[in-house]
Amino acid sequence: MDVLSLARFQYAATTIFHFFFVPLSIGLVLIVSIMETMYVVKNNEIYKKMAQFWGKFFLINFAIGVVTGILQEFQFGMNWSEYSRFMGDVFGAPLAIEALLAFFMESTFIGIWLFGWDRLSKKAHLACIWLVTAGTSLSALWILTANSFMQHPVGFHINNGRAEMDDFWALLANPQLWVEYPHTIFGSFATGAFVVAGISAIALLKKKQVAFYVKSFKIAIIIGLFSGVLLALFGHAQAQYLVQTQPMKMAASEGLWKDSGSPAAWTVAASIDTKNHKNDHEIKIPYLLDFLSYGTFSGNVKGIETLQKEYTEKYGAGNYIPPVKTTFWSFRVMTAMGGVLCLLGIVGTLLAWRKKLVKSKWFLRLMVAAIAVPYIGATTGWLMTEIGRQPWTVFGYMQTAASVSPNVTAGELLFSIIAFIGMYSILAVVMIYLFVRTYKEGPSLDEKETLQTNDPFDGEAYHVVTE
Repeated sequence: MDVLSLARFQYAATTIFHFFFVPLSIGLVLIVSIMETMYVVKNNEIYKKMAQFWGKFFLINFAIGVVTGILQEFQFGMNWSEYSRFMGDVFGAPLAIEALLAFFMESTFIGIWLFGWDRLSKKAHLACIWLVTAGTSLSALWILTANSFMQHPVGFHINNGRAEMDDFWALLANPQLWVEYPHTIFGSFATGAFVVAGISAIALLKKKQVAFYVKSFKIAIIIGLFSGVLLALFGHAQAQYLVQTQPMKMAASEGLWKDSGSPAAWTVAASIDTKNHKNDHEIKIPYLLDFLSYGTFSGNVKGIETLQKEYTEKYGAGNYIPPVKTTFWSFRVMTAMGGVLCLLGIVGTLLAWRKKLVKSKWFLRLMVAAIAVPYIGATTGWLMTEIGRQPWTVFGYMQTAASVSPNVTAGELLFSIIAFIGMYSILAVVMIYLFVRTYKEGPSLDEKETLQTNDPFDGEAYHVVTE
């Protein structure tokens, strides 16, 4: 195994593992903020208990996410020193702001929120958790500002073989950022929502503190539904933008070897032959590729072979075709997971509204399994985003093969990969253990609060509890 392959594998493994925690933190803290807002507005203690209970999951996830995130920045200097040398002036600015502003803001107000329940007024305490929510979203904004530069470089010039930033505001105005950021944020909200809904479903299947978990489920599924719909809409906008800025990625995600012509059909599934540049056993939907690409039912999408010729003329000799099979299937798995999120959100909202949730055991079992859906969608989405950009690290300016550190050996990388995977496995076990223990402990409801939650106007939960 060569150094480049090992460095890429290590970065992929650590990034994917870290991103298990990021969207959950962003999604959970929003839900906790909404629950505490309902407590302040309605002055109902049950919502305070909900915010405290689900806040424990957020704190556990946030703490482990911080540990896994530290390694990400170290890797830029250890394994990707040439990349850091080339674009450190640009990449470093948003990362520094993320650490000094957003992360500092998150950490400070998490501490105040955690220890301020009986020390601050209701409104002051509520403001703290909303500031944490803003901080998590701002962290994502600055990280994605850096990533968007890699996808669509703007606001810089080349000096002595290095990218030097000359317009900071151009980074923030980057159109890539404003299709990538909402897509990621709403995916994160959906992740938090489906984790809360899935854990609530486990409790409802066991008839455990039914009223508490019905309320939690209702809040989560509504957030999940709206997030799923907006996730799909911004995903569509991002696909249309890719046609303009990274047409090779879009062509690879469609397995499109030749120009599509007009009208263009969308390939649902195919057996892709990368050696002979053709697809077998295709299943297609007429006109849909034109709509996905341009928002109309006519147009022409350039194929991989055409783009390879154009890139060779523009950038010089080389292979500019990304791994087509991986890009193709990761895109389809991602979109399928987005569709599942929307469908489950609709069904769950209808069942809750019609007060048939607790009795619909088949759906509750689906929601337990659906905890994995946003994670699968997010992982395959990032695989498509990053692998589809290959062979570039910074699109059009620096290739991945030129980004790796020259003095790192394969043995050193292999040792660190084994060490990281071992540590991450331990962290995963610790997190699962803490999540399970927190769930088993349950919300701390006394008898009076339990009776208050069993409100006859809450319909289904009341009848289940009093049966």
